[in-house]
Amino acid sequence: MLAIIAKSGREDFGKLNAFSGQYIGINGGTFDPIHFGHLRPALEVQLALGLEEVRFIPCYKPVHRDQPSVSAEHRCAMIALAIASQPKFVLDKVEIEQGGPSYMVHTLQTLTKRYPAKGLVLMMGTDAFAKFDTWFEWQTILKLANLAITHRPGEPIPQSGEVGQLFKKSWVPKLTEPFGQIVDVPITQLELSATALRSYLKQGVCVDYLLPSPVINYIQQHQLYQE
Repeated sequence: MLAIIAKSGREDFGKLNAFSGQYIGINGGTFDPIHFGHLRPALEVQLALGLEEVRFIPCYKPVHRDQPSVSAEHRCAMIALAIASQPKFVLDKVEIEQGGPSYMVHTLQTLTKRYPAKGLVLMMGTDAFAKFDTWFEWQTILKLANLAITHRPGEPIPQSGEVGQLFKKSWVPKLTEPFGQIVDVPITQLELSATALRSYLKQGVCVDYLLPSPVINYIQQHQLYQE
């Protein structure tokens, strides 16, 4: 379906462009380190929505969580190794290059300029969506992108408060527009956390089958997450 990008946030980023009908997934985080809990859901969303690609965007300075344990250089290197075998996964250093606190609304503004004819799909889990109304300029985000809420099969989406109202107002069964819509995507949710993995690595616990082998080798080679 061909649509014209309307004046709802994107008008500040150049002339109106014909929507190509193609979507780019946006997967942001600290990735400290990247693991299968990041990778498998991203792949399932890409397949379910037919995304042209998924861009993994490591934040430079997160504003809602502790600062990363290792440098941006190491985190980018691990992402590159983790996604090397998946042609539709791309490392994007936009937030690293911008520096300073990483706000998703600024990132989406930059990506909208870069891909004016593409729809952007910001991926997030139910936990993140439940706190979406605490994000910086969160009301503007849906004027720049769509949201894909990932959840376990049968897991309810937050329905209360402002985020609940937003979900009810903007949910669609299938994306048709470049921004302003919300879809939910059931995924295989892996009970992994970067915090637990850093603890395992610090204690010398084996992390095989929790992270891609090239990432484990990189961590060992550079002695990351040690005492």
